[in-house]
Amino acid sequence: MATGDGTAALSKALTVLEMVGATPYGLSNADLLESAGLPKTTLYRILATLIEHGLLRRDATHRVYRLGFRYLELVRNSYLMPDLVAAATPELRTLRDLTGETTYLAALDGSEVISLERCDGAHSQRSAAALGRSKPIYCTGQGKAILSCMPRDERDTLLRGVTMTALTPRTITDRRRLQVELRITAARGYAIDDEEIVPGVRCVAAPIVDNEGRVRGALSVAGPAFRMSLARLELLGPELADAARRVGAQLQSHASRAEADEVGAVSSGWAFHGAFPVWSAARGTLFWADTLAPALHAFTPGPTSARERMVCGLDAPIVGLQLRPEGLLIAQAGRHLILADDDTLTAHEGSSVWNDPDITLLGTDAAGRTWAWFETGNSGHLGFITDVQRFEAVWKFSEKIDSLTWSADGVTAYAAASASGTLYMLRRGSSNVRRFASMPPGSGRLSGVALDDTGGIWTALRDGWSLMRFGADGALERVVSLPVAAPTGLAFVPGDAGRASLYITSDRNHQSIESLAGAPLSGHLLRLEFDA
Repeated sequence: MATGDGTAALSKALTVLEMVGATPYGLSNADLLESAGLPKTTLYRILATLIEHGLLRRDATHRVYRLGFRYLELVRNSYLMPDLVAAATPELRTLRDLTGETTYLAALDGSEVISLERCDGAHSQRSAAALGRSKPIYCTGQGKAILSCMPRDERDTLLRGVTMTALTPRTITDRRRLQVELRITAARGYAIDDEEIVPGVRCVAAPIVDNEGRVRGALSVAGPAFRMSLARLELLGPELADAARRVGAQLQSHASRAEADEVGAVSSGWAFHGAFPVWSAARGTLFWADTLAPALHAFTPGPTSARERMVCGLDAPIVGLQLRPEGLLIAQAGRHLILADDDTLTAHEGSSVWNDPDITLLGTDAAGRTWAWFETGNSGHLGFITDVQRFEAVWKFSEKIDSLTWSADGVTAYAAASASGTLYMLRRGSSNVRRFASMPPGSGRLSGVALDDTGGIWTALRDGWSLMRFGADGALERVVSLPVAAPTGLAFVPGDAGRASLYITSDRNHQSIESLAGAPLSGHLLRLEFDA
């Protein structure tokens, strides 16, 4: 086939694709034959090829052709990125329910903006801009929102190549006036389209900015001008700005490494049930336990080579590890042991708070005080172990607390309840318990909680295959994929040159054969390294 013949065939295929894409309810064979003006055999070959590549699909119920889902996937991958779709969709639905109007997600498309997601409003007369269609950047709320957050030189370069044509009597065509409006938009956090692109339609939009400060798109609400008054737009603007900030907080920069490869095993062998990671700064060593084939393990990180070892094997299951002034405490049923700095073990038999079956050791605060959970039927108390080895209750809960971590200043604690998926925030000196964040049941069960040096709150999700980081305001900021289904505990270890490591213990014993086949690192000690 000659080059010209190939170009002609491609042109015909694109014409068919555009015709189908421009018709919301699809086109039948008869419609296409009449509109495309192509021979029947040529049209059928084109349709078969487009269907094979997923760009078109045959709706057998209505006997029409519609755009294929592969087309939408390609558009999203090119302009939107899956993390932006996932983060923005709940906010679009919430804004739609709040306003009753149509909500949109848009991204920059060269010198235009392209609508890439939409939640239709509740009214019969509503905004219904087509997905995948580009619109001018200078006269849309979405475009002005994006422009307002771009670096000045980048924005000026983009606008120099834009011809500002009047699309309605209200379209801004003066560049100086547009620059003034962009400064106002940047200051208040949202943009307004006052019938500038479609007569009788108004819009309010806010920019989505990721954690690296890059503008990634915009959220908007649009509707008929008789419902979307300017006063209403000004009330909705802050709501849009808050929603866009929540979306941006969940996004990672293009330069971020692939999350799936960040977490790796540091132990050469696996434990049946790894648990209780404890970092000893004095010894520069992370201790952790295999609770079922009872043994104490140690991992010493190093700049060039790390060292791992089994410190000792034991004859009964381990129920907790805690750093104490006298050494590392290893709790078992009926006794506890103290590991001294020279690795000698001292056993303490008989009844003690450290091996009380109703007490679960949870963590140590900055002052070295051990905190624990004391179970009393269907409820319990969170408190600490006194110097005379008594449990002193501080907070009461109606559900079990599984893990706890304290801030470095000893003022704030975060407690996790795996049954309800709730993270609680507690303040020293206050009896109040604040619900900090919640995870739906389908996300997995909270398993461990830890604080990084910048105030981020981390938790692992058992059966959720992931780590999650929350900001100080409770907003989810990061999700990291784990190569295991059942993380059990977390411990932070400071690093050099602004780096830090989060160590994760995991379970192998309770996993199904299917789970182990997809997670061969189950039971290993894992590590996530990142910039602190």
